[in-house]
Parts: sequence; structure tokens; C-alpha cells
Amino acid sequence: MQHKSLRLLTLVAGTLAISHTALASETLDRIKERGALIGVMDQAYPPYSFLNDKNEMDGMDVDLTKEFARRLGVKAKIETPAWEVTTAGNWRGRWDICICSMTASEERARSLDFVTHYYSSPAVLVTSTNGSPLTTVEGMEGKKIAAQQGGSYEQYLNKSLTVDKYGAGPVSYPFKAVQVMPYQNEDLEYQDLSLGAGKRIDGLVSNLVTANERIQKMPGKFKIVGKPLYEDPNWVAVDKDGDKEWHDTVVKIFDDMRKDGTLKKISEKWVGTDISR
Repeated sequence: MQHKSLRLLTLVAGTLAISHTALASETLDRIKERGALIGVMDQAYPPYSFLNDKNEMDGMDVDLTKEFARRLGVKAKIETPAWEVTTAGNWRGRWDICICSMTASEERARSLDFVTHYYSSPAVLVTSTNGSPLTTVEGMEGKKIAAQQGGSYEQYLNKSLTVDKYGAGPVSYPFKAVQVMPYQNEDLEYQDLSLGAGKRIDGLVSNLVTANERIQKMPGKFKIVGKPLYEDPNWVAVDKDGDKEWHDTVVKIFDDMRKDGTLKKISEKWVGTDISR
């Protein structure tokens, strides 16, 4: 009786081990079979990801996704669903990876696996130079402040952002409450802000690098208010599906890109400095 029980336990353990191995390699198998890595990112977040003059996705995150795919021996395919869909997780194989300037937070970690940090850039408050511009970050109090729907800046404005477990300090809030204005993308935010502060919105929260990009492309329209709001840690994310082999593969490829200078080179190409450290 004991021998039968032992054989049964051994059989069950072997079956579980085989099942785990099959599950662990599911993402890599899917990518190899289709011959393409599907990366997901924002369509309007320059210089990280944006549509160029040829109507093609371009930017730092696009270059990194293409280089990542090359090292896997496949092509890269970029998709740009609504940001709140990306951050919700439960991708079910639709996308393989998000090298997409996503802020790692405790809330998002419930549905996504944050694999490795790849750059940091502070969040800032932006206002218009026309109308009734904000003059201090404390001036956000009670004002209409825009942020991308489903994004970390919206969480910040709702005072629910927790990033200190991901390489950043605790977030402080220089306001009691603001009127949060969620937008589908930053293009629309800046479009409304360009009408003048107080028209549709009073300001918006954005990444320092993307804010500088907009300011340079539309001189005299926008300005950054005061000091940065908080340090924004951006991580590579994958679906929370328990695929350890895929997780480990992502870590290794990014470690290799750090060691051989690729991450630094791509960062300097798009941002003008190395923000990957």
C-alpha cells in the first residue's frame, strides 16, 4: 500500500513538473512560433513613443523593443491600445511585453509583473504661458489638472500613487484636492492647454522629458511650474501569468543591454543624456 502511494505521488509530482515547464515556456514558444515579439506602448508620448512623419511608431521605447526582439531572433510588432487597457493586465497573450515608460506602482503590481527598472525621470506640473498660468505647484489646489486616463499621473492627482518599493522615495502631495481631468492621451491634453490656462484646463502633470519635448516643439506655449513633483521610476512590465522563464529572459536581455552600452546609447539618442542609470 505504501509502495502504491509512493508511485502515485511520484507520478503526480512528475506531471506537475511537466505542466510547470510547459507553462513557464509558453510566452517564448508563442513568440518563436509567430516570429514576432508584440510590444505595447503609448502612441503619443514623445520622445519615448510617437508616430513620426512617415506615420510609423518611433522613439526610445520603440528602439528598445526592436533591439530586444532582435536579440530574441524575431521581428518586433508595436501595438497601441488605450493606456488603461494596457495597465489593467490580463493580456491573455495579446501582447508579450511593455517597454513603454510605465511607472511601477503597488496598485499596478496586482495585475502586472514589473521585471526590471530601465530609466527614471521626474514628474512635473506644466501650465500654459497664456490665460491664468499656475505659478506654484501648490497653486494646483482646486484647479483643473489633466493627466492620462489610467496613468500614474492620474493616480498622483487622486493621491493614490505608491512607488517607493520600486526605487523611488515616498510621494508627497502639495495640495488637498484638485479637479482631475482624465484624457485619452497627452496630445489632447497639450492641445487643450494650448488654448490658455483656465480655458479647458489649468495645467497637466507629465514626464519632465516629454514636457521639454512639447515646450521645444511649440515655443512660447507652455512652461514647467516649480520643482519636480516626484521621481518617476519606469519599469519593463509583462503580464502577471507566472511565466518565470519569460521573466528571467527579459531580465537577462536588459542586463546585457546595460553591460554592452546599448541602453545608454539609445537613451542618449532620444533624450540627450543617459537616464537609464
